[in-house]
Amino acid sequence: MKIKEGAQVAWGWIDERIGFTETMLPMLTHIVPRNAKWWYVFGSATMCAFAVQVFTGICLAMMYVPSGSQAYESLTYIQNEAPFGSLLRGMHFYGSSVMVMMAVIHMMQVFLHAAYKYPREMNWMSGVTLLFFVLGMGFTGQLLRWDANGVWSVMVGAEMASRAPVVGPFIAHFILGGETVGGATLSRFFVIHVFILPGMIIAGIALHLWLVLRHGISEMPKVGEPVEPKTYKEDYEKRLKKTGVPFWPIAAWRDAVFSFIVVVGIVICAATFGAPTLENAPDPSSIHSNPMPDWYFWWYFAILSMLPRNMETWVIIGGPIVVVIVLYGLPLLFNKGERAPSKRPWAVGIVLAGIVGVIILTIYGYKEPWSPDFGVKPLPPNVVATTDPDAVEGAALMHKKGCLYCHNIDGIGGHRGPELSNIGQLLTREDMIIRINNGGHNMPAFAPALTSKDLGKIVDFLQTRLDKPVEPLKEYEESEKTEEAKQ
Repeated sequence: MKIKEGAQVAWGWIDERIGFTETMLPMLTHIVPRNAKWWYVFGSATMCAFAVQVFTGICLAMMYVPSGSQAYESLTYIQNEAPFGSLLRGMHFYGSSVMVMMAVIHMMQVFLHAAYKYPREMNWMSGVTLLFFVLGMGFTGQLLRWDANGVWSVMVGAEMASRAPVVGPFIAHFILGGETVGGATLSRFFVIHVFILPGMIIAGIALHLWLVLRHGISEMPKVGEPVEPKTYKEDYEKRLKKTGVPFWPIAAWRDAVFSFIVVVGIVICAATFGAPTLENAPDPSSIHSNPMPDWYFWWYFAILSMLPRNMETWVIIGGPIVVVIVLYGLPLLFNKGERAPSKRPWAVGIVLAGIVGVIILTIYGYKEPWSPDFGVKPLPPNVVATTDPDAVEGAALMHKKGCLYCHNIDGIGGHRGPELSNIGQLLTREDMIIRINNGGHNMPAFAPALTSKDLGKIVDFLQTRLDKPVEPLKEYEESEKTEEAKQ
């Protein structure tokens, strides 16, 4: 009994000074619509996933060294030696994916229910801003892995930014902290990822929650209850007094249950699939670099891969501008009227088309036909189709020097660069030498990597590519099967 009385006295002393009963308790027990059920849990789940990111990020930052010479070694230590290091990396990795998914699902739910209409226009705008911050966290976090993929992905991003007129070069220089990726870039991204963006997200969440408390949680949309700014607030308050329930504890349990499931899912994924594999340390001279962003950016890169070259800059610059204008302008242009999805079939169509489109483009991005194919085999004799010893050796050099990773010859090789099946009919010997030595669009200059003798043999082989065989890939597959059967 004395312990209970002592606890009450202690709590009374604390409560008098921090004002929990006067300030926080009314926020927790604010009235929400009774029908605000499972559709409304995604916002809390996003915030919970962010909390996981903060916790795991702090733990990782205690062991991570943001230095160009030590970052990779510190990650190797975290992954292989530090207690729970691999689990924490995995939780941080899968937590970022979950945070993006929950934020996007929450945004779709708000859009479908037209919860962006009066008086919640700023709720939507602050949520859109938070989504951009979350994506920024994903982009900056990729470089902190300090492997070849992270470095080259940032270089691709900087190259895109540099295309903006006038300010492009300054933006690219700011991103890289110089002319190229280095220790200064890593330090800059570390500060942005660990301090600036989390601080902005916390401030954004505080604003978002304050707007939710100020304007209340929107009800489930009903046909025949359109939003009319002149009368909405009064009608909403009347309905809330009649049928509303306290958020805590009556409505909050759903958020707690779903958020718990999300956290458990993150831990299970981290424990089952492990942390992302550390690729090789960054090496600017390596040709085995395949800049691939995290999966939630694949759809965007797939779009860019399908564009004609003369449209790339327009889409890279204009696309984000259009998205920003549409997302921020939506609640200003459509802030009243029906909220029910059945009365807004265009909204349902946009969401469904968006989901299907992103899934298809993400799958296409995963297959990445525009990226190098590092698993390609050497050209078989029936494709080489020449007895000239220099040309035969040139065909072998095509594989040895990585030409076939990006270029396709009779169905063998990658698709990032132009097909070379009949290149002998299109370019002269001099043109080929200039192109290989100096490089071109998305192609590095090979002059430092090739001797004049090797270059001559490669060109000898390419000059034999005059007529395109009919189905060499089928013949190649059959010859492979025959070889396997013999073995």
